[in-house]
Amino acid sequence: MIPYTVNIKLAARTLTGTLNLQNKTAVDWGWQGLIAQGCHSSILIIDPKTAQTIQVLERHKANVVKVKWSRENYYHNLSSPYCLRLASGDASGKIIVWDVVSGTAHCEIQEHSKPIQDLEWLWNQDASRDLLLAVHPPNYIVLWNGDTGTKLWKKSYAENILSFSFDPFDPSNMALLTSEGIVFITDFSHSKPPGSAGKKVYIASPHASPAHTKPAPTAAPAPTGAKKALNKVKVLITNEKPTTEAVTLNDCLQLSYLPSKRNHMLLLYPREILILDLELSQTVGVVAIERSGVPFIQVIPCAQRDALYCLHENGCITLRVCRSTTATEEAADPEQSVQELVYDLRSQCDAIRVTKTVRPYRMVICPVNENNAGLMVSDGRVMLWELKQSSLIWENKRNVLSGLSPLYSPVSFCGAPLGPNQKRIQDLCLNSMIGQTLIAGEAPPPSSNQQEVQLKFLLTGLLSGLPLPPFAIRMCPPLTTKNINHYQPLLGVGTSNGSILIYNLTSGLLHKELSVHSCEVRGIEWVSLTSFLSFATSSPNNMGLVRNELQHVDLLTGRCFAFRGERGNDEPPIEMIKVSHLKQYLVVVFRDKPLELWDIRTGTLLREMAKNFPTVTALEWSPSHNLKSLKKKQMAAREAMARQTVSDAEQSSVESSVISLLQDAESKSETSQAISAREHFVFTDTDGQVYHITVEGNTVKDGARIPPDGSMGSIACIAWKGDTLVLGDVDGNLNFWDLKARLSRGIPTHRGWVKKIRFAPGKGNQKLLVMYTDGAEVWDTKEVQMVSSMRIGRNVNYRILDIDWCTSDKVVLASDDGCIRVLEMAMKSASYRMDEQDLTDPVWCPYLLVPRAALTLKAFLLLQPWSGTFTMDITQVDMKSVLQDPEFSLLQRCLLVSRLFGDESDLHFWTVASHYLQSFAQARQLNVSSAESQAHGEGTQPSPQNHLDICHDVLCESSYFQKFQLDRVHLQEVKRSSYDHTKKCADQLLLLGQTDRAVQLLLETSADNPSYYCDSLKACLVTTITSSGPSQSTIKLVATNMIANGKLAEGVQLLCLIDKAADACRYLQTYGEWNRAAWLAKVRLNPAESSDVLKRWAEHLCSPQVNQKSKAILVLLSLGCFYKVGEMLHSMRHFDRAALFIEACLKYGVMEAAFLDYARLLRSLGLREGAALWASRAGSAGEQLMEELFQGEGGVPEAIFGEAEVELGQESTE
Repeated sequence: MIPYTVNIKLAARTLTGTLNLQNKTAVDWGWQGLIAQGCHSSILIIDPKTAQTIQVLERHKANVVKVKWSRENYYHNLSSPYCLRLASGDASGKIIVWDVVSGTAHCEIQEHSKPIQDLEWLWNQDASRDLLLAVHPPNYIVLWNGDTGTKLWKKSYAENILSFSFDPFDPSNMALLTSEGIVFITDFSHSKPPGSAGKKVYIASPHASPAHTKPAPTAAPAPTGAKKALNKVKVLITNEKPTTEAVTLNDCLQLSYLPSKRNHMLLLYPREILILDLELSQTVGVVAIERSGVPFIQVIPCAQRDALYCLHENGCITLRVCRSTTATEEAADPEQSVQELVYDLRSQCDAIRVTKTVRPYRMVICPVNENNAGLMVSDGRVMLWELKQSSLIWENKRNVLSGLSPLYSPVSFCGAPLGPNQKRIQDLCLNSMIGQTLIAGEAPPPSSNQQEVQLKFLLTGLLSGLPLPPFAIRMCPPLTTKNINHYQPLLGVGTSNGSILIYNLTSGLLHKELSVHSCEVRGIEWVSLTSFLSFATSSPNNMGLVRNELQHVDLLTGRCFAFRGERGNDEPPIEMIKVSHLKQYLVVVFRDKPLELWDIRTGTLLREMAKNFPTVTALEWSPSHNLKSLKKKQMAAREAMARQTVSDAEQSSVESSVISLLQDAESKSETSQAISAREHFVFTDTDGQVYHITVEGNTVKDGARIPPDGSMGSIACIAWKGDTLVLGDVDGNLNFWDLKARLSRGIPTHRGWVKKIRFAPGKGNQKLLVMYTDGAEVWDTKEVQMVSSMRIGRNVNYRILDIDWCTSDKVVLASDDGCIRVLEMAMKSASYRMDEQDLTDPVWCPYLLVPRAALTLKAFLLLQPWSGTFTMDITQVDMKSVLQDPEFSLLQRCLLVSRLFGDESDLHFWTVASHYLQSFAQARQLNVSSAESQAHGEGTQPSPQNHLDICHDVLCESSYFQKFQLDRVHLQEVKRSSYDHTKKCADQLLLLGQTDRAVQLLLETSADNPSYYCDSLKACLVTTITSSGPSQSTIKLVATNMIANGKLAEGVQLLCLIDKAADACRYLQTYGEWNRAAWLAKVRLNPAESSDVLKRWAEHLCSPQVNQKSKAILVLLSLGCFYKVGEMLHSMRHFDRAALFIEACLKYGVMEAAFLDYARLLRSLGLREGAALWASRAGSAGEQLMEELFQGEGGVPEAIFGEAEVELGQESTE
């Protein structure tokens, strides 16, 4: 019985090392749960949960500069399954779209030959999920079909484009960061390029604008650093080009829309982050770093909470969460109450040690849960940090001192209030860890049921790469039938700093790192499966002498000793070491000194050659030896001894014991060092003469000499296997000797110096690996012909530093891009198939499964009504106990599974659905009398903060949305700095119905302003509006005329003044301003009117030219049109979502109203029994109808109820 099976077939793989500077921005964490990272021209796929590399993609010829996972914002089924798609762009302008599991390219795209500046998949995936937008330098954006590689459109701009950002709330908006400023595009569409050149705004440098240079009043105290920063950025965005002296340098590092609230954007500078409100183009918040602080490199805004992850130049990741604006009333200091968005530092991780070669490059955040971060370091390390919450008990005092308001954790789990004894997953995602940022006018939650939390980062994984080249590599002895039980394919890698790394090539993981030498390792030779000799030479002194280190290392114990004892100081450098085939002897060859011959088993010096010994240029041990004949002789002797000890009479009975004795003897003779077999080696001198030397025990004999071959130059290396001897010279000639047939054959390769030649392991395997300065070749020495070749510049872009065979059909190459590659014999660098991998830890990633399996797994996790209870035989996720928890509701399960699968569209749908199903069910129950509501166990406790996160924008409850907009306009008002801003604020206030405040702003207009008269009249109009009929009709007439003549905004304002906001919405929709109409409906209309407006919007979204059905469904959910949603899901063929949704509706009883109406209809038709069936399904409201139906008959017939139950049961199993 073999204790563990050995995977004899090693997968081709790449061990990667340090990153190139161009790889800096090439990293992405996808919804699929994996990280992709560019390393030189390869792409690593990393599983962050287990911190292992599960795939390396190789096809690019240049350095990879951008990678992007495709979005998962579409409905998944067999025809559009869960699959791993990745787009990558390189420095030569090529984009490749990969199928990551098989490691093959879907398509390759080339437009220009400059590095790709930015890449992004379109997130609105209703129309198509294959669209990829790329920035091709200097100034083109091109939309590609990422599946076929066809170009859909191309558009050029006036300035060089550095990067772009899509508006996460509206697919037609995007912003380009250019070398001069920002270009806003509002008509982005996949069908045609943007028509206009976009709205250009310039970023005035925060330091040089004249508005900031006015002297401070002397009495005022000197402002602190952060206050200074605030004063600096009062004005930032201007529409006119700034003067030349004003712009020092546009050092804006990054621009991103905030996914947590609409129309906000952040700009990142090395020492500050600016938050802009785009409606006003005005800074509403600043995160500034004190003078002594560490500058920013990158910032990632979160969607689930208004929070920012920031990466600093020392590799420290900080999390800043937006402060609640409710706390500001307490501040007595008037300067404190100047409101703005403040982001408080809530957590930070440890910094790394930054040196010249080690610096942080990029950070990525998990898009599904937003509580995991990965940090890429330039030396190839990937550090995986996880955000953890710890509830506060005794740390309250400290929090008060730091002046931060406490953070609370929400009391809900997976979108539903937490049951009293329900299991939950700690730290599932950011919005389950910390509650929402409160806004002004909102009551803070009762602190009784809320836990105060503190956040901290925990390092949960670390991947490290190879150190900087050069490398010396050597594979351990090959697999044989004798060592198959305990064989491990170990590769020794000697590095330039003197340490030796041992990699296990089955898993590709670092097995051991040993610090052996004090200078660069020159070579490694294995002397058994678990021990090796390695040598290193220091840099020469002025006499050309060095310190030689030759160490013997035992891997199992880590014992390491100097093999040559005290020798090694001040002598010529070691050129090479060669170990004999039986691992008995070692030859050490020096540059200008005769060679030494050692016995490895005893560690003794057998012979140091005389001074007149020829200079060795190449040397190789012969594979032939006399061990077998020695063993036969020994066996014969032992057999004779054994036979003598047993008398003839007992011979037959002891046959078996003799055999066992012999076996004992044999095993002893193998282990005992008594046998010293005879071995030979050959070497060449500078004239090309071949010498033959025999070693047996401690005797060394000189054998035959063969004169040089005239066609060969100076011999550089020799390889010998079986009856074939191959010589390679410095001019690129290979000479094949057939020792049996006594033939030699020379072949010129014309590739220059032959650096190394090695035969492949395995009996009868006569393949030969040859290394040149510019590449490598594999030869078949039987046929004397080349099998495969690789050459720098032709098919690879890296230089080869060292070569070896790692199995009989795979080679391992070390290259100067810091990678070590295990390749097939054809030496085509190729990605590997993930299913061939031998991973040490199991990886949870449904995307790696075949489509059927992934969907089966999903169905299995979502709903098992057929078994009544939930089993989890199929997986062993940590979530097991939660998923099996009987209190875990269907909606919570749908949400959790969409998180586990990283399914973006599922997650949005179920978040909104579960929120509104619960809130409508609650509203229903409040109407029903309290006694009855006790009967329905579910959802009786109203959830503490009953509104959707503001990142859902128009889908939020109107009341909350209104508060948010008021809060925002208040902030804009505080921040305004020009007449333009004031005008926009006044307009907003009028639309929001805040007339008094608007009048004050209108009256601020100065007399020399051209619109002074107009504004004054407007102020009068607003204050004198009464609800008298004639004035209303006049204003309405004026408004409609204005709208007809193209003054839409002004007309809408007038309509809002006379409370005709519903008409205003209708006009806005007629003129295509759908988003504005939805906004106005949310802030001004009563539920019924607003619902009409939003339903029209949903119809518009469903129309074929808009094709945003998934958005329409979310809008309908927020209106409680659950019936319509069910129908739409079914008509879109989203069967599993539809079925689960209807099941959830029935559980929450929000569809019962429809049943009741149907029952009434049937009763009016006189179908009493049909009416009774539907009334019995309509819950408590249906019971009244039942009583009316059967008033005279004393009770309800049993049969109907039985029937109803049967049908319901069938429905749920369907």
